[in-house]
Amino acid sequence: MTLEEMVGCNMADKKMETVEALEELLVAAQRQDCLTVGVYESAKLMNVDPDSVVLCVLAMDEEDEDDIALQIHFTLIQAFCCDNAIDILRVSGLWRLGQVLGEPSTADSNGNEPRDLHCLLVTSPNVRTFSCPALQHVSSYCEESRCRSQWLPTVALQER
Repeated sequence: MTLEEMVGCNMADKKMETVEALEELLVAAQRQDCLTVGVYESAKLMNVDPDSVVLCVLAMDEEDEDDIALQIHFTLIQAFCCDNAIDILRVSGLWRLGQVLGEPSTADSNGNEPRDLHCLLVTSPNVRTFSCPALQHVSSYCEESRCRSQWLPTVALQER
């Protein structure tokens, strides 16, 4: 096995572990009311209290790639996160993300539409109070990616 193959295998394993940690983190954050969901809601929170944000998750599938407005929002959010030292993780698999968060895929009987899952912020009023192994793992993955000059780490959520 070559060095490139070994590194590739390690990265594939690391990505799978990161996906599991991310799912665990999002569920825990939602349970503790430390999850902001939606592009506009996230932008409002980052404007008011950027120090409370510990992770930004930007989710997009192939069908969203032609959405220019979403691309502009993502660019602005990424710039803000970089300026404020907030970890960013790009995710594909919106359907799985909805499953993890218990979101309905269509409008419910009351006509309520599912929330916009394109941007999620994990927040903490005090970063130390929300330190968990899952957050540490995701942050470590983001840092390792930056060290390899991959400024926007990416993982794919898989349907189960």
